[in-house]
Amino acid sequence: MINQLANIYRLGVKELWSLWRDPMMLILILWGFTAMIYIVGNALPDTLSNVPISIVDEDDSALSTRIIAAFHPPQFKPPVQIALSEIDKGLDAGLYTFSLDIPPNFQRDVLAGRSPEVQLNVDATRMTQAFTGTGHIHQIIQGEVNEFVQRYRSELKLPVDLVLRARFNPNLTESWFGSVMEIVEMVTILSFILSGAALIREREHGTIEHLLVMPVTPAQIMLAKVWSMGLVVLIASVCSLQFVVQGWLAVPIEGSIMLFALLTSLYLFSITAMGIFMATITRSMPQFGLLMLLVLLPMLMLSGMVSPRESMPVLTQNLMELVPTTHYVAATQAVLYRGAGLDIIWPQVLALSIIGLFFFMAALMYFRKSIGRMV
Repeated sequence: MINQLANIYRLGVKELWSLWRDPMMLILILWGFTAMIYIVGNALPDTLSNVPISIVDEDDSALSTRIIAAFHPPQFKPPVQIALSEIDKGLDAGLYTFSLDIPPNFQRDVLAGRSPEVQLNVDATRMTQAFTGTGHIHQIIQGEVNEFVQRYRSELKLPVDLVLRARFNPNLTESWFGSVMEIVEMVTILSFILSGAALIREREHGTIEHLLVMPVTPAQIMLAKVWSMGLVVLIASVCSLQFVVQGWLAVPIEGSIMLFALLTSLYLFSITAMGIFMATITRSMPQFGLLMLLVLLPMLMLSGMVSPRESMPVLTQNLMELVPTTHYVAATQAVLYRGAGLDIIWPQVLALSIIGLFFFMAALMYFRKSIGRMV
């Protein structure tokens, strides 16, 4: 047993030295767990931020001037006043997301009690901002018109007071969600790449034949790649959570980082095994990269990382229960967002352990077959 553990340790150290001599992989790991976390954490795809808007003011009245002045940063860029004939050109060229047309005699019709129509042209290819911005613009125009007519702005009083309490993210800050989920994505992608590339590198450099004549078993070779590449990703993810998310982005973490490290270790056990399995059925890195896209994209998009799983079809939810990413995302969100303990996330821990063992045994079986064909 001691000799077997020593072989696994030495082979793992060899993998770490091989990774150290690969500058592109090192740059990829460094970039993924630093700059990518920061960029995604500060990206605001679901909110209005510096949205370009153009306005056609055919009324040129005090009311239209108030409406134009109501669109200001940071939600909107300063409005660009254009002619009516330039609306379609601007939308076709992608210069504006919204183009507002205030008709002639707009103020006179409002004061006379009539209901003039204001035309809002939307570039719906920018779907998220178009959906959010349409309602926001309607509220701005309605508020300015009511204030102009009544000489003050009043709000509709509901018969029931609705009190909103946002738990775990009271200010609804997007970086609190995006940065942590980006760590999950980087853990998945990089562990998959590193473990698969480690095996393909052996084949391309011809060192796999050297391993076959050594007194080591396929299980020892595979375990060495799993622990070495998993250790690199584990250290990078914990450091990224500690220094980039908590330090650089100032995102508060409610739960235990040690429990997050335990979850990540279990998750890496299965994902690195999947990477090795994919590497055994491919012959080069380009093939491995194409196959990785077909596997990882559905795993990440349907795991609950991008959208809630409850909004997906029941069949999709049931199928994704067989994927470790689903349980890892749910457990990570519970620990880091809500401060959950092991007594709450034990079903996810159990599922990660079972699925990880299954993928490891499947990868080991196929790895043995592939080595047998080489012999």
